[in-house]
Amino acid sequence: MANVDIFVGNETLIDPDVYQLWLDGYTAQETAQILQKRGILQQYGATFDMLLSDTLDHYRNFFVLERYLKNPVLVGDQLLMQISPQTQAMLIEKYYEFDSSVVRELLGKKLTTRQRNALDDVSDKTRVPLRSCRRQFDNVKQVFKTVEEMLGSLVDNIKTHFLLSDHLAKQYAAIVFITNNRFETGKKRLGYLTFPDFVHCANEMITNWSYSSKDCKHHDDMDQDLDRDFLIDLRDLKILSEKEHLDEHRVAVLKAIHGKLSTSAAVELDHNFKNISKTLINVASGLNHSRELRDLFEDFVDKFIDPCKQAKWTQNDVKIFLQAYAEVAQQMHVVRSNSQLLKVWERYTGTISSCLIQMYHP
Repeated sequence: MANVDIFVGNETLIDPDVYQLWLDGYTAQETAQILQKRGILQQYGATFDMLLSDTLDHYRNFFVLERYLKNPVLVGDQLLMQISPQTQAMLIEKYYEFDSSVVRELLGKKLTTRQRNALDDVSDKTRVPLRSCRRQFDNVKQVFKTVEEMLGSLVDNIKTHFLLSDHLAKQYAAIVFITNNRFETGKKRLGYLTFPDFVHCANEMITNWSYSSKDCKHHDDMDQDLDRDFLIDLRDLKILSEKEHLDEHRVAVLKAIHGKLSTSAAVELDHNFKNISKTLINVASGLNHSRELRDLFEDFVDKFIDPCKQAKWTQNDVKIFLQAYAEVAQQMHVVRSNSQLLKVWERYTGTISSCLIQMYHP
């Protein structure tokens, strides 16, 4: 007699629209009403009771899956539901996605129980349902707690433990980096900055200023920690504030950008180059102090961006100036003859130029 193996399968159907509404924090009743307004009853010739019953079935599945979604590597191992790999990836990615407006409110704050209990204010301000705000808070906290002490790339660690896309992992990496280094992001004068602004700046600093930077002397390989030796070496840039080097720098920069700036920016730079240059170098030399490091974004806005706005610089003016400011100094003998100073200058100006251009919203 022949032996026959029989397998009966029944793949769990996931409705992406219902799943998204569940993630958005709506109840099953609210979701059914939203779908009704979208015309789904006419599309399938169904009644509202049928739609609500189907929605409740989906919600029961989502609540069962949620315990696995909190530890995404288990989603593929669970045996309660048969879900295709493509659907698994969608479920995980969508679960960890967030509203930029919500995370902007959380950015830089301690992820405490007290903070979670205050999410009503975040919900009211962002108009995102409280349930969704809580899910987003819990996800940010879990990612942070999971990877904060890990060696290696933040992005790679997040992708490995949470199975997220590169794009979403980079956003979480920025959140972890900003939270770990306690950067001030909540002051009123920083309110105009968007979450993407902070993501851009954080990832620039991770790449160029952290222990895992290719220019780091050590091999601690921790993205979330800044290279302390680099921060200390930044004090050496003070030499460019000495009168003879400052004058040389000024003349060379003005020559390099002659005719390229708007009239208002050209006039301002001609009169205030020394103050602008000293500001950028003073910010650098203070970054080895924890307090000044935490205030970096505020210093950028207060000491460079706001004065440039008042002088009616365009974003292109800022871009042209910063490029010339960095490149001209690299050709000065005092910098070119000192390979260590040159590397520190490149690491500093390359990153702040990218950040300042991103943060400059005329």
